[in-house]
Amino acid sequence: MNKSDLIDAMAESAGITKAAAKKALESFLGNVEKSLKSGDRVSLVGFGSWSVSQRAAREGRNPQTGKTIQIAAKNVVKFKAGSDLSDAVN
Repeated sequence: MNKSDLIDAMAESAGITKAAAKKALESFLGNVEKSLKSGDRVSLVGFGSWSVSQRAAREGRNPQTGKTIQIAAKNVVKFKAGSDLSDAVN
């Protein structure tokens, strides 16, 4: 399912227009992004939670040349599924 499919499904199940569903989805995604940027954790009970963790700088290897390269430290987003979501999938 891509973003367009999700908007269509949201509009149909909620009985709203596609434009309203798109606006709601974009608002949700924007607020999750804003919270994660500020270092907060986003948790939806039963569905899951998003958090940001730091990945340390490390050495890697260029697969073409075999030379050692430095990979910079960066922040990564992690998602942990909630129990309800995990149970629904299994």
